[in-house]
Amino acid sequence: MIEIYTDGSSRGNPGPGGYGIVLSYNTKEKEISEGFRKTTNNRMELMAVIVALESLKTNKIPIKVYSDSKYVIDSITKGWLKSWIKKGFKGKKNKDLWMRYDKVCRDFDITFQWVKGHAGNIKNERCDVLAVEASKESKLSIDENYESINNDGNDLF
Repeated sequence: MIEIYTDGSSRGNPGPGGYGIVLSYNTKEKEISEGFRKTTNNRMELMAVIVALESLKTNKIPIKVYSDSKYVIDSITKGWLKSWIKKGFKGKKNKDLWMRYDKVCRDFDITFQWVKGHAGNIKNERCDVLAVEASKESKLSIDENYESINNDGNDLF
């Protein structure tokens, strides 16, 4: 089984944010992270899961995703996402990311496990460090969908 640990972070909500991922299979591990100049914690939590799945080179091995985000875990495991899709995401946020997740997840055998954040789980703690560090980098990516929808004019001058 491939184990995927994910975490998202936002300093301010919205604010600079990032995600952290630890991929594990047998004895091999890989870390992935990226920071964004303006985003939200929930977007980064979900982005981490998406990027982790998109980074895999095979869909032949079962996957277990560990996350401390009830938003992500409950939305998927309790069927909320399917309902949101049927209703066209009326009144729901992060449609762009949820649709991206829905597209990428179809090819995988995925189970989800919620883990308590900041509770000593080594890989979850590592993801948190990666996410926070990514949010503090000098060159941050642009969360274009978020910024285009939530433009408050602060970047105009």
